[in-house]
Amino acid sequence: MPGMSLTVRRRTALFLTLLMGMLGLLAGRIAWIQFAQGEKLSAKVRGQLQESRLLLSPRGAIYDRSGRELAVSNLSQSLYASPKDIKDPATMANMLAPILEMKPEELRQRLTGGGSFVWVKRTLDHEQAEQVTALIKDASLSGLGFIEESKRYYPNNTLAAQILGFVGTDDIGLEGMEAALDKTIKGKQQEQVIDTDNRGIPIFKSIFAFTPRKQVQSVYLTIDSGIQYIVEKALDNAMANTKARAATAIVMNPKTGEVLAMANRPTYNPNQFYRYDQDSWKNRAVSFVYEPGSTFKAVVAAAALEEGLVQPEERFIDNGDIEVSGRHIQNWSGDSYGNVSFLDIIKNSINTGFVQIGMRVGAGRLTNYVRTFGFGTPTGIELPGEEAGLLFDPREMRDSDLATMSIGQSIAVTPLQLLTAMSAIANDGVLLKPHIIKEIRNADGTLAEITGPQSVRQVIRSETARILTALLEKVVSEGGGDKAAVKGYHFAGKTGTAEKLNPDGRGYMSGHYIASFAGFGPVEDPQLAAIIVLDDPSGIYYGGTIAAPVFSEIMSQLLRYLNIRPLDGKDLLPLPKQNKSQPAVALTPPVTREVPPGKVLVPDLTGKPIREVGETLNKLGLTFTPAGSGIAVRQNISANTAVDPGTEVVVYFEQR
Repeated sequence: MPGMSLTVRRRTALFLTLLMGMLGLLAGRIAWIQFAQGEKLSAKVRGQLQESRLLLSPRGAIYDRSGRELAVSNLSQSLYASPKDIKDPATMANMLAPILEMKPEELRQRLTGGGSFVWVKRTLDHEQAEQVTALIKDASLSGLGFIEESKRYYPNNTLAAQILGFVGTDDIGLEGMEAALDKTIKGKQQEQVIDTDNRGIPIFKSIFAFTPRKQVQSVYLTIDSGIQYIVEKALDNAMANTKARAATAIVMNPKTGEVLAMANRPTYNPNQFYRYDQDSWKNRAVSFVYEPGSTFKAVVAAAALEEGLVQPEERFIDNGDIEVSGRHIQNWSGDSYGNVSFLDIIKNSINTGFVQIGMRVGAGRLTNYVRTFGFGTPTGIELPGEEAGLLFDPREMRDSDLATMSIGQSIAVTPLQLLTAMSAIANDGVLLKPHIIKEIRNADGTLAEITGPQSVRQVIRSETARILTALLEKVVSEGGGDKAAVKGYHFAGKTGTAEKLNPDGRGYMSGHYIASFAGFGPVEDPQLAAIIVLDDPSGIYYGGTIAAPVFSEIMSQLLRYLNIRPLDGKDLLPLPKQNKSQPAVALTPPVTREVPPGKVLVPDLTGKPIREVGETLNKLGLTFTPAGSGIAVRQNISANTAVDPGTEVVVYFEQR
């Protein structure tokens, strides 16, 4: 059977050849897939069976000066959905809406967006997470799940709310220190890869376990939680007693510039900030500008004393009224005090006295002192939203402007600016930059940054500061600020009562006031300075009557809290003895300056018609350039300025 054998051999050889060819082709295909297309196909499979989610690591903590927690980050449940696995989005949205406190329509839109993953709501409250978990089980809902994420939590609720602020979606700081420190303490994004089945559903729930990295840095504030609590309780009492529309209180260490407490009313809970009016989020201590009234007189007194233009024992005659450029200014009480000393003027906050003293200092010189004390520019504290306040340009000031500024009107300041200036008096005339960050620490506890006392400048001599301190102490011990007194201690301060400006800035609101008190002590060794501002109280509105007692309440508790013992008072600077037989200076409009030879003194032209202004300037040999028509409202060269004959004086007129 040789023929048959040959056929079999041929067939076998053909079969083997075909088999080897097929195996060769298969091997080539496998090699092509493995080496040429391997990475591309692997990525395609991973894309179908894996998803990456961006998650946030915990935000850095914020502590008070002693390490007590003010803002921390905890793990919480975030609810997600797989829209393609939800059979009835409308029904599910209606069921979830009351629990999540969201609108059903908004939920329905999220649940019908398609795809395998969409956030429903991030960082649920514990109770919300438990309710949704129970709902999923009881109603057999599919397409919902949880992922653990970091959530900001404020353990003290409303305490220091405006200081801390709050965090919005995706760990973005929106107010307060959370906004100011966002780059420092913001959580870091981390990518997490999740294995899913062919429908995009996670295979195991355990893969959602998220172990975030620790945030690098945490922040310690200068705030003392105990002091903050005392201040906020005192403000609550003040709000209840005075029915004020709003209130602010700040406590500072005048020797370091550290803010120990800063409180505002109304307030809010940053854990649920969205439930409160946005006005309650504002930190009025740095963003509220107002006319300070008589508290500002401490700065006017500082300028006059520093320039040697007044002495504590100098005597004046107060007639109860003074006229400056056609404007009448009366004492707040409507009384005339007669023969008084400069000390009496400060103790009783006599407006007519401060007008005359301000006139002695002059517009340019007084404005320079005011700016030197820090008014007109932000203090630079590490809080967002700080206002600069408003001051006159001395080149455009009329005598009436100088007069009103001398009693704390026609300018605007913030509570922090005023307290910083008062602290400079307490600190031997050295102005410090206020600060609220004590230090920043790394995750391992090592120190990354520390903020110490920052001297800005010497605003008045230490001798002047001590004299002024003694005068302001008399305000509390004997004068209009006696309700701020603390038994057994010497405190200094100044009351303030100011009319509120209309919202459009034109004129004042009838029957609406701002009451305040700013002070420091114990005067022998000042360790505490504070300001109280009550906005639009109902009924009695005098600062000495309603703001000073709040100061006393706070200081009385803080002295015990800080264990500050009474001092013997031996270092309290004695004032010169009063001599009522000393000749008194009548409080009349300012005396005309001596004119240098060859110069002409520019008069105050405000309130006069064009013809009279022209005649007046022509007689003096000055060039008159009118702008507008009607009555003179301002001039380009301030009154009582000595100029060369022929100088052009531009006078601006308006119809009245």
